[in-house]
Amino acid sequence: MQILTTKKELQETVRSCKMSGKTIGLVPTMGALHEGHASLVRRCVSENDVCVVSVFVNPTQFNNKEDLAKYPRNIERDAALLESIGAHFVFAPTPEEMYSAEEMNNTFSFDFNGLDKVMEGKMRPGHFNGVVQVVSRLFYLVQPDRAYFGEKDFQQLAIIHFMVERSELAGTFGNLKIIGCPIVREQSGLALSSRNERLSESEKQTALGISRTLFASQEWAKEPEATVAAVQQRVIDTINAIPGLEVEYYEIVDQSSLLPTDTFNHAIGCVTVYCGPVRLIDNIKY
Repeated sequence: MQILTTKKELQETVRSCKMSGKTIGLVPTMGALHEGHASLVRRCVSENDVCVVSVFVNPTQFNNKEDLAKYPRNIERDAALLESIGAHFVFAPTPEEMYSAEEMNNTFSFDFNGLDKVMEGKMRPGHFNGVVQVVSRLFYLVQPDRAYFGEKDFQQLAIIHFMVERSELAGTFGNLKIIGCPIVREQSGLALSSRNERLSESEKQTALGISRTLFASQEWAKEPEATVAAVQQRVIDTINAIPGLEVEYYEIVDQSSLLPTDTFNHAIGCVTVYCGPVRLIDNIKY
């Protein structure tokens, strides 16, 4: 496995692979890798001749500078994991390599047709502009045949699908396929997240209340008189009743449009919860 740190190295490597007729898969990450990331990489390795993994904490998608500073970083550990599961190349640039000073200081703008105005977009204005900025840059640099993203960040996945479909990136790269992969959970049910590293052992136990409530809500939704509004409020009340947890939002929306829905058909419930100072996200399909 080779670690690349410059865009020039990456593009030369990609060019060589494509000249050899190899298919390329891309797994964009911000590092602090866990089994959830590993599942994406393993699938990428199995479905492509070459697997490229980016490890880059993208500053333009953070609204909170303190959150950016606290985001866990350990490239040595990440590289060891990636090598052990078969990744071929790791792209680990600095922010200065990834962006010009002008790009760092000016807000990237993209029309998401309203997908960025709900849930995470409402709570973190500009966040998805930063996500699209870095992902589109990676797509241009790597020109992958397939790119892999986890469904835990469901709104992000929907926005990336939209970006590719509407910005003609798919045409630019032939048949670029965006592959959504299921949430990976600890045996306890807690959704794996890089932010879990910031939880104490007691906080991890507390955080289990999030997934347990979401799983329970699937059963609540089957009750004869269940309504979307009632189940949504019950989830919020149940989680908030757990000492140490505070819901920022829980919304049941249509999986395609991300708009509120009054039916459980094709619906997904997306939640953000503070466990102490750590902001955790999860979702459940109905």
